[in-house]
Amino acid sequence: MITIKNETQIEKMRKAGALLHEVLEALRREIEPGVTTLHLDQLAEKLIRDAGGIPSSKGYNGFPSSICASVDDQVVHGFPNKNKLRKGQLLSVDCTCILDGWQSDSAFSVVVGGGNPQAQQLVEVTEKCFWLGAQQAVAGNRLGDIGHAVQAYAESFGYGVIRDLCGHGIGTEMHEDPNVPNYGIAGRGVRLQAGMTITIEPMIAMGTWKVYQEDDGWTIVTRDGRPCSHYEHTLLITDGEPELLSWPGMKVSQVISPDGKMISGQGVLK
Repeated sequence: MITIKNETQIEKMRKAGALLHEVLEALRREIEPGVTTLHLDQLAEKLIRDAGGIPSSKGYNGFPSSICASVDDQVVHGFPNKNKLRKGQLLSVDCTCILDGWQSDSAFSVVVGGGNPQAQQLVEVTEKCFWLGAQQAVAGNRLGDIGHAVQAYAESFGYGVIRDLCGHGIGTEMHEDPNVPNYGIAGRGVRLQAGMTITIEPMIAMGTWKVYQEDDGWTIVTRDGRPCSHYEHTLLITDGEPELLSWPGMKVSQVISPDGKMISGQGVLK
């Protein structure tokens, strides 16, 4: 069942999103060759708990960590570990938190230490896929408008759009209705309404969109072993421009123009 949030509930989601944004920015600053994803996980948990929140991934259906840390061909749900990150690896970090009973969910990808132009392009295309999808996330549009925008841009580069995983509704639960696919037909699907809260999270692979699950029961990996990038924010649907609940103060119109071009000088793509 899709729930419409009232202003009191939305304000709580704003606070959860603000905390999550601070945490992910702190993690981003830590990422460099030689750092371990276990260190990032421990830092995320400390920052969330110190602020009175709960890392909602930890213990979720048995998941052992506060972040998902997925490297190279790992799409999502990678376990943090003691392996040192190497220059040129593609790292995706996904984190959720609860504050005062309400959830926020966000993810980003980076090329560790730079030096990998192909992976950097994949990261940047994935981020633009998000902004193009978010541009369509307005009351009156349909879920297919979001998915179509993501899919069309990613596939114009010959990339694969992961189909087995998708964005979702969010509120007091991490995953609520509706599912928000990263592919689709414009004008089809659930109609968006003001007060809906969803995540849009493109998962874009350099090669095939086909994936499999590793023996740990969690980690999702591309079938061809090529890298995958992931980018996500929690959004509030409004009658106009959506509000990014997991990036306070940032607006879609600051990042992308009505004709779909990136606006320079915003420092969004890193």
